[in-house]
This record gives sequence, structure tokens and C-alpha cells, in this order.
Amino acid sequence: MTLPPISRRSQIASFIAMDVMREAKDLGRAGKTIIHLEVGEPGAPSPRPVREAAMRALEAGRIGYTEALGMPGLRDAIASHYKARYGLTVPASRVVVTTGSSSGFILSFLSVMDHGGRIGIPSPGYPAYRNILSALGIEVVEIPTGPETGFVLSAAAIRAAHAATPLSAVLIMSPANPTGVLTPASEVKAIAETCRELGLWLVSDEIYHGLTYDGEEASALAYSDDAIIVNSFSKYFCMTGWRIGWLIVPERLIRPMECLQQNLAISVPYLSQVAATAAFEATEELGAIKAGYARNRAILMEALPALGLRPLPMDGAFYAYCDIGRFSNDSMAFSKKALHEAGLAITPGLDFDRSEGNRFVRLSYAGSEADILEGVKRLKGWLG
Repeated sequence: MTLPPISRRSQIASFIAMDVMREAKDLGRAGKTIIHLEVGEPGAPSPRPVREAAMRALEAGRIGYTEALGMPGLRDAIASHYKARYGLTVPASRVVVTTGSSSGFILSFLSVMDHGGRIGIPSPGYPAYRNILSALGIEVVEIPTGPETGFVLSAAAIRAAHAATPLSAVLIMSPANPTGVLTPASEVKAIAETCRELGLWLVSDEIYHGLTYDGEEASALAYSDDAIIVNSFSKYFCMTGWRIGWLIVPERLIRPMECLQQNLAISVPYLSQVAATAAFEATEELGAIKAGYARNRAILMEALPALGLRPLPMDGAFYAYCDIGRFSNDSMAFSKKALHEAGLAITPGLDFDRSEGNRFVRLSYAGSEADILEGVKRLKGWLG
């Protein structure tokens, strides 16, 4: 008997940055020296308090389930972070601990949109938004951003998209991936007010908060108690492999998200939660790591324009999103050649923007200063 075909919802696009990383690692295992600028992963180890807390937990021996919404101590610590960082009072009851921000997006989308719902997202933008939403049967409305708006999703653009075909939700990100552009606080406020007026859910991806070099990031929570805030320990806290993040959600979503979490994951891994609770003690170490990103950023801000690669404003995160139009109008081919000819792993812009991404690439500067300097050297030799 022939099995039925695999599900249509599994037929989503690949995450190209991960494909590039896989190919780059294969080349590395084959003996080729690769400079990794493709994936947004901190090159620094997780902070010492994080590692020590995990080792103590391992030595204690009992690694079990926790409450579906997260361990009370971690939820308290996250709530305290909002008071210390933003001056916002957030009850710990509104904190939902998640398996990375990826799980947070799934919980958020399932909680507020039915199959067939419509959500506006910025373009260029993080590809997993589009791919997760497609798998869930939610229609994605990509709202272009460009020089006229400073490459940020504006309240006016959201209003226009909703007028064209009604939305049920909007997703914003600041600092942004892949562009590194920061949305001004005034625009975050305008977006929150527009979503409230139009009756739209607002999901705010804030996983790069703490990694801003020009300007100051603003949380949508400051302007709307109805906003769903997505954050993670992966980026600023250097805990990508621990797979742990969090949400701040309105009171009415707590029980629905708890039920979803109970059934989809039971709970977030205990060891990661113990480690994440200690991450807030690593302020000095994390500050030094951020200073390293700032040095890498300064190197690229000087080197890339001189090489003919024009980056968008590098306000935050750890990305340079570069126009390669001087060299190519095919970012996939450009990135493939850079990998195989120069040993440089970079991500093609088509991962982030299906209409204009053919002439952009993204470079991550989250690695070591030595890697950035070597990457610039290889770029110069290859392009020259």
C-alpha cells in the first residue's frame, strides 16, 4: 500500500542561514578553513554564572519537569529585569518561559490567530516568522521597508496594509534581523497606538535588546499592556544552545498559553531554566562581550564601504546587511562563491527578503575580532 503524501504544511522554505552553516561545517570537516559570518550566534561562551549554576544543578542529580509556565524563581528574575532595565512593573504571573524565542512565536501565533488569520510582518525580516506562520496556516502579509522609512516598519505602513486587506495581528522587531536597524521609541509608540485603534494584536520581537550601539531600544510593553513581548537568552546573554526564552503576555493569554505549553512541550528544560536564572548576575561579563561586538562593528563600518559593500545603518544586534549591487544581482550565487572560493560563510539576502534580497547579503559580527579581521582580509582579496 502506498502511503499518503507528506503534509502540505511541512512544505515550507528552508532557513537558508542554517543551510549555509551546514555546508560550511561540512567543508570545515573536510579540512577547509572557514570564517563563519553566516549565523547570528555569539562567539563568546555562556557567562560563568550560567555555567556554574548548571554544574551545581547537575551535581544535585535531579533533572525533572517544571511548571509549564516556568520555574517561579526564573519568572521572578525576568519580571525584576523589566523593572531594572525599563522601569516597568511586570507581574511575574505574566511571564511565560519558552524553549527559545522560536517556541515563543509558536505559542504567540497559536494563542491569538486561527488558521487563515492574517499577520503583517516587515520585509526584510527574520525568515522563520514567515516559515512558522506558513506551517500554521496563517497568511503572511509582508510589508516592505526601505530608505523612505529608515528601513523600519512604520505605523502608517501598517495602517495602509490593514486598509488594503484586514489584518488580525502585526509583528515588529527592533533592533532588527537582518538589518540591525533600530525602531525609534516614537515609532514603537505609534505602532502600539495604531494596533490598539485598529484592534490588532501586536507581537514585538525584542531578542536583540541590550545590543544597541546608536540610540536606545524601547519595549512595546511601555506603550501597550496588550502587546506580546518575545525575548530570549540566546543573543545578549550568549545562551543559544540552551534554547530558552520568554514572553510577557496579557493576563487573558496566560491560561491558554499554559495549556498549549503543557501539551506541546510539558515544560522548558530544567537545566536551562536554572542556568538562565543566573544569567542576570553576569552584567560585567556581558558588558565586555558587547564591547567586543562594538569593536567588530567599527571594523566593518570602515571596511565594508571601502570594499564596495554598502551596509544599512548598523544601529544594533550584530549584523551588517550589505548591498552587493556593485558585484552581483544574485545573492545566492554570490554567497555560494564566497564560501567555496574565499572560505567565507555569509547569508544571502533572499533568506530575509524574497523581492529585493537578491542584491543583499548579511554578515554576522558576533564572532571574535580575529575572525572579523580575517573575514575582511578574505573579502578584500576575493572581491579585488
